[in-house]
Parts: sequence; C-alpha cells; structure tokens
Amino acid sequence: MLDSILLRIAKSSILREFNGSYDFDKNKLLESYTFLKEDGASFVTLKYDEHLRGCIGSVVAHRSLMSDIAANAVSAAFYDPRFHQLHENELPHISIEVSVLSEPTLLEYEDFDDLLKKVVPDIDGLILKHQGYQGTFLPQVWEQLPSPKEFLGHLSMKAGLNPSVYAEHPTIYRYRVEAVEGKFDEIVELEQKKEELA
Repeated sequence: MLDSILLRIAKSSILREFNGSYDFDKNKLLESYTFLKEDGASFVTLKYDEHLRGCIGSVVAHRSLMSDIAANAVSAAFYDPRFHQLHENELPHISIEVSVLSEPTLLEYEDFDDLLKKVVPDIDGLILKHQGYQGTFLPQVWEQLPSPKEFLGHLSMKAGLNPSVYAEHPTIYRYRVEAVEGKFDEIVELEQKKEELA
C-alpha cells in the first residue's frame, strides 16, 4: 500500500504553481520518508468529476521519486497538451491518482495471438516501441478497454501507429503499478517551508 505522502507531494506541487509564496520543505520530507530519495518512475493522473483531466508520467526511473511525482503533477495540471491549464476554480472537482511503476521488462512473444494470451488484463501496463514510435497504457486503462485485443489496438494508435503494426513484431515491455488516489480537497497539503533566519 502506497503512502498518502505521495498524494500530498502531488497536491502541494500543484498548489505551489498557483501560489508563488507557498513552498514545502523538501529536505525535511526526504529525512522523514527516505524512500523518496530513490530513483522512481511515476504517473500522475488528474480527473475532473471522474473524467480524465490530465495524465503525465515517466516509464523509466531517471530522478528521485519525490522529484518525479512533483514534476509530473505540475505537468499533468498545466502542460498536458490534450487539455487547457488547470484553473483554481476546478480544484473542488479534481481527484489525483499517483501510480508508481515497477521496472519495465521485455515481453517476449511469437505473434499477435501469442501476445494476446501473454498480457494480463487489469495487471499489466504496456509499452509499445517501434521504429521511433512509442506509447504506453497504465493498467488502469483496462477499465475502459477490458479485452486484450482492444487494449493492444488502442495502444498502437496512442503510439501513432495502427493495429496492423503487430504483424511487424514491435517491442513490448510490461510493468506493474501501485497506485493511491484521493480527492484534491481531502488531501492534506504539506506544511509551509519555514523561512531561514538570516
């Protein structure tokens, strides 16, 4: 079970964008929750009354988990190209989900039929890579696309390809996630950083 501190980091990072005078003490946070110092890959998903409102993340760990969540929360709120920037008046309707990804592993398969048998619905997140194109779906997408054929078909389109690409045997990686979710207004923001005395 993931710690609610991840939601608090995501919320507080978004609040910091709305209020330039607010900031939280990152060093204090890292002392209290040492696992946040380790490299981690995360996705931050925002929903407005259960409808997608932004989703940005990393599939490969390349910075500390705390930095990754903070950056992805801000990007999901303000820089997801599918949506306009989040406004403060939307916050009462917003929920946040933070997903922490396992390290992706290569999924070996013979052909499309074999791939359909090997993917695990509701559990697997998948990454498709082919000739410079790439796309990923979190396991949560299985809720909208419950059959492996649908899931893989839409994944190919998300990568900018089409379902016929599977005849070319694209590279597929799988990963798992742990996720925690909460309503924006119910998540406790992090304590304001105390100003250092000169």
